[in-house]
Amino acid sequence: MQLTKAVLGVILSAAAWCVSAETIGSVDTAFKLIGPDHKVVVEVFDDPKVAGVSCYLSRAKTGGIKGAIGVAEDKAESSVACRQVGALSFTGQVPRQEEVFSERASIFFKHVRVVRMVDAKRNALVYLVYSDRLIDGSPKNSVTAVPVPANQPIPLK
Repeated sequence: MQLTKAVLGVILSAAAWCVSAETIGSVDTAFKLIGPDHKVVVEVFDDPKVAGVSCYLSRAKTGGIKGAIGVAEDKAESSVACRQVGALSFTGQVPRQEEVFSERASIFFKHVRVVRMVDAKRNALVYLVYSDRLIDGSPKNSVTAVPVPANQPIPLK
């Protein structure tokens, strides 16, 4: 019984930490006769620990039959742009480096990830998007930064 409660607690806390992205729009990049077209999708998510920061993520989505049934592997090309969209506030201490977003890019072992890093010297939040795979990740990446006002120190963990 204790083990079941512990496992349930871990699952619920992991689910609460997962950040989901909202789709803003998309454009078709290649026509597919059967199944959806290949496209570039633009999504947005809010930083879970920094209120007032939203990140816009663009990435390729593979269409066709494989894309329609969810077994296609998306390309490792993506871009991120994070911006201050409201008053900045921190929900607690922020680690120097932390994954803030992850979404699968294939049926097995490939993800698009966004990591927040703190540049304490310049009082800025730096966001990096990249794609990884169990065996062979991709060096393709994109980076953006959000300056934090000088009179508001970042509460480092």
